Amino acid sequence: MRRFHVLSILLVALFGCSLGETRNPVESGADNVFIPKSNRPDVMGLQGAVSSDHPLASAAGMRVLQEGGNAVDAAVTMAAVLAVVRPHMNGIGGDAFVLHYDAASREVTALNGSGRSGGSVAPTFFSETGIERIPEQGPLSVTVPGAVAAWADILDRFGTISLADALAPAVQYAEGGFPVSTTLRADILAARQILNEPATALYLPDGDAPRVGALLKNPALGESLRSIAAGGAAAFYEGDIGRRLAEFVEAGGGHLTVEDFRNHKSTWTEPIGVDYLGHRVLAFPPNTQGVAQLQQMQMATHFDLASMGHNSEQYLHYMVEMKKLAFADRDQWLTDPERTEVPVDRLLDPEYAAERAALIGPSAAVLVEPGFGPGTTSDGSAPVTQGDGDTVYLMVVDRWGNGVSWIQSLFHSFGSGLLEPTTGVVLHNRGSQFRVDPAHPNGFAPDKRPFHTLNPVMVLRDGELVMTIGTPGGDGQTQTILQVYNNLLIFGMTPQQAIEAARYRSDPGAALLLDDRIPSSVRAALAERGHEITVNPGWSSALGGAQMIYRDPESRALLTGADPRREAYAIAY
Repeated sequence: MRRFHVLSILLVALFGCSLGETRNPVESGADNVFIPKSNRPDVMGLQGAVSSDHPLASAAGMRVLQEGGNAVDAAVTMAAVLAVVRPHMNGIGGDAFVLHYDAASREVTALNGSGRSGGSVAPTFFSETGIERIPEQGPLSVTVPGAVAAWADILDRFGTISLADALAPAVQYAEGGFPVSTTLRADILAARQILNEPATALYLPDGDAPRVGALLKNPALGESLRSIAAGGAAAFYEGDIGRRLAEFVEAGGGHLTVEDFRNHKSTWTEPIGVDYLGHRVLAFPPNTQGVAQLQQMQMATHFDLASMGHNSEQYLHYMVEMKKLAFADRDQWLTDPERTEVPVDRLLDPEYAAERAALIGPSAAVLVEPGFGPGTTSDGSAPVTQGDGDTVYLMVVDRWGNGVSWIQSLFHSFGSGLLEPTTGVVLHNRGSQFRVDPAHPNGFAPDKRPFHTLNPVMVLRDGELVMTIGTPGGDGQTQTILQVYNNLLIFGMTPQQAIEAARYRSDPGAALLLDDRIPSSVRAALAERGHEITVNPGWSSALGGAQMIYRDPESRALLTGADPRREAYAIAY
């Protein structure tokens, strides 16, 4: 196939306007709205679009599209590159969740690529050993990684290229190296205290992270990727890679065995959805927090958000309080549906959404109860990330209209902090999401998937794909997506403007992180309502790293948005 040069396209995406916000009226139905002046240009195209959390991954995906590949071909290629160039946020030692839209059938399929806990450990292990909370790092935090199986499974079902072709760019970057960015250098330095000796030797040679522009190589990871390219997912789960990882975890006191790797399977399922602002919004079912995403949207229909005005004190208060109600239910009920029934239909019942919305008062709530059934007060103590969330998101829409919304992660920065030296694999720490109490729906049990914050989203209108949207950010994911979605469809912003606009993140209790571009008068008014305000300086990743591809309903053009808060870049042609 003919190779097209995408460097010029990528360079266009790298240069933008100066920062700032300009007040302008928009045809959004709201009188007191201003449109942010975007930091980056609106990257648009007609034939295809990609976006990911690193420019090299986006460029690799665009090459696949321009050489005739489809959305899945490009997505798997990008996912593999991200596993190399964002080593602290994702990798073949982590998990993945994918929504796929098939333009021919108009069907959306969900692929759950998350792994399970060890099958041989007793459900009461943690409680009987006096461990009150599962460690956030180390071998006890590791579950079976599911990303590699997800790559192979979706490529086999919907792709057109081989796994070897899809992994080729990632192999090249692992073995030949890739340039270290300022962000990666800073992130490595920030994680230095939790890395084991092999990880420290690789990422902090001579006690310091690689300088900006230096090439970072991981030859052992390159060899693992070559083995997967040649032998498929079986090379990882049934071969030497899985054996080494299992023995490594067991030697450190963890509970994964060779059989646990061999028994791993991805799960094909269906998305869940609600109608919001004239569109059908599809999210991932449990064991993810997709339910909480949809609950917030259903509650939002009970308020005139447009008349409140973008990022007004009233608008932000109601948005934050809706999140608290949804998270109370999330933390009480969401778990592996194969082990415990999750009341999804009840949680997404419109009448229930009305009941929950009616509870919102003028003051900031601190403790919020789950809405029905036996439960405990949610005070934010659920074992989920409250920080930035070390995750990558990617998306693709191809020339045929197929789309992919894809998220994969190690959970915390460098996951468990454990790098197995002979494979080059950093293992995630998703097992730390379990509750110690085996009676809780998300309580630890053998051969069980933990609750996940990972939350890919797709949006349809009349059965056609309109939007792919997602973000890293742990607990911030559902909040960021709702804000960006409203910016686009209520306040009339372009995708890039919608993503760059100032935003918030609600944390446990009354804690509220606000972008420093939100006016001080709004911050003061929210504080009077009882919100405990922290101001987020600059373009920090603490407020997520959103990405979007939006198809214009009239021109059919593909409009993209990629967040400068992280290293996300979009390309279209």
